[in-house]
Amino acid sequence: MSDKWMIRGTEYTNCNCDYGCPCQFGSPTTHGKCEAIIGGIIEEGYFNDTKLDGLKWVIVIKWPGEIAAGNGKQQVFIDVNANDEQREGLRKILHGESTTPGATHFFIFNSTMSEVLDSQYVDIDISIDIEERQGKIKIGDLIESTGVPIIDAFSGKPSRSRINLPAGFEYTVAEMGSGTSKSTVAGLELELKDSYGQFNILHMNQDGVIR
Repeated sequence: MSDKWMIRGTEYTNCNCDYGCPCQFGSPTTHGKCEAIIGGIIEEGYFNDTKLDGLKWVIVIKWPGEIAAGNGKQQVFIDVNANDEQREGLRKILHGESTTPGATHFFIFNSTMSEVLDSQYVDIDISIDIEERQGKIKIGDLIESTGVPIIDAFSGKPSRSRINLPAGFEYTVAEMGSGTSKSTVAGLELELKDSYGQFNILHMNQDGVIR
């Protein structure tokens, strides 16, 4: 593998699992299937000699059963402002190409797909505040997601919890929150309400997470 790349930025995910998401601990999904919207902002990055700074991306992804069972379907959305070289570099990263096998969640997700729709280059409205557990994703009328803190049932105030995965293939530490999302993407329709929300730094290269 001759390609060299790196991305560092923020990531927000909303999936259909209960808060905490059993998948993070190697357990079966909450509902026996996985549906998710994932979005990120690259603060600094490159693919070979092409800079990726400032680019935004979103993935809509579904599995009819457990992720390991495969048969997934996904589509990647890339910042319309990316030039041709940036589009191709980021497309490869988000599809797990030019990556050491198993080194990133992008690679693992893509390895379980039976259908990968063509990438789309669109205007992406996205904001992520990890510390405050706040996230927003909007792509026209196709995709909308909002992430917020989990509210403590006793105090009525935002609660805070984290997952620490010292050898994780996506992150080392992630803040937990709550997400509500809707996708009307053809074949990837989903509607989530008050389910697992994840906010984390995304810092990785072709060999995996940089710690």
